[in-house]
Amino acid sequence: MTARVLVIHPDNPQLRLIRQVVDCIRGGGVIVYPTDSAYALGCAVGNKTAMETIVRIRQMDKHHNFTLVCRDLSELSTYARVDNACYRLLKAFTPAAYTFVLKATSEVPRLLQHPKRKTIGIRVPDHPVVTALLAELNEPIVSSSLIMPGESEPLFEMEDLVGRLQYHVDMIIDSGFCGREATTVIDLVEGVPQLLRQGKADATPFM
Repeated sequence: MTARVLVIHPDNPQLRLIRQVVDCIRGGGVIVYPTDSAYALGCAVGNKTAMETIVRIRQMDKHHNFTLVCRDLSELSTYARVDNACYRLLKAFTPAAYTFVLKATSEVPRLLQHPKRKTIGIRVPDHPVVTALLAELNEPIVSSSLIMPGESEPLFEMEDLVGRLQYHVDMIIDSGFCGREATTVIDLVEGVPQLLRQGKADATPFM
């Protein structure tokens, strides 16, 4: 298997190509796609084989949190437990390059949850390609930062991405440079924000 590379415009994504990516996701494929912080790995919610492929690529341990990339906060209550105060905070800081860790609902597949804390990462990115993908897919994308084993920052050069991942994923979206930093991760499980990882987005409002 060699990944298909689709060149999709970063500001005006071509619907014809977006639909091809959505077909790949629905068919159980693993994709590389751009976000507002860096390229990421993605697949369909509930597709165990695809999720296991991402685990292998990243060499994740069992305590690693997956993220659900959502089109907006309207999808949130299906997958995460959020009170009114937390919802207002999320509304103020999305879309942006934040990942928020929240308590998962029973709708979240067990493989996606932290095994002990039963949490899930939730993210609403600000990138036209992701927005178009999520609108066409009509459900969240299971996502993971494209940080390879032993490395500290995501892959960002397309030549490097294709060279290292073309035999491990099904489709790679080339939308040019989109960043080289991971998201800022904020834990909201206990109600009081805790910074888990400083990334692209400003963590000051949560300190």
